[in-house]
Amino acid sequence: MTQQVASGASLMCVMAMPPGAGTLTVVPATGVTAGGAPAATIMDFAPMTNISTFGMCISPSNPQVAAATAAAMGVLTPQPCIPNTAAPWSPGSPTVTIGGNPALTATDTCMCLWGGTITITVPGQESVVDDG
Repeated sequence: MTQQVASGASLMCVMAMPPGAGTLTVVPATGVTAGGAPAATIMDFAPMTNISTFGMCISPSNPQVAAATAAAMGVLTPQPCIPNTAAPWSPGSPTVTIGGNPALTATDTCMCLWGGTITITVPGQESVVDDG
């Protein structure tokens, strides 16, 4: 059994400084809820629409961080986080779908193109998904 994720879930990125929490926002297109909030699917990965900022980014792969660090003579210089997620959450529920897409579960991850792994720290509700 895995917890189903809903809008309002707390997220964390390993490239955030300090390791602050972001928030998942689910646009209520399907009408499906989990614990009273719109239920999430693996397709809820759009930067700044579904996945909020995490504060400051420390990834040297982020061009803004790289430029600021170079200007500071090589001293790592964090820059504002703007998530760059281009692929769905993974792996998703193997048994539960919402609107034709796998449901997002509390153990799924999403990759930021700047090198960060985004995880779910608080799923946002109390429902569980039977993953068989």
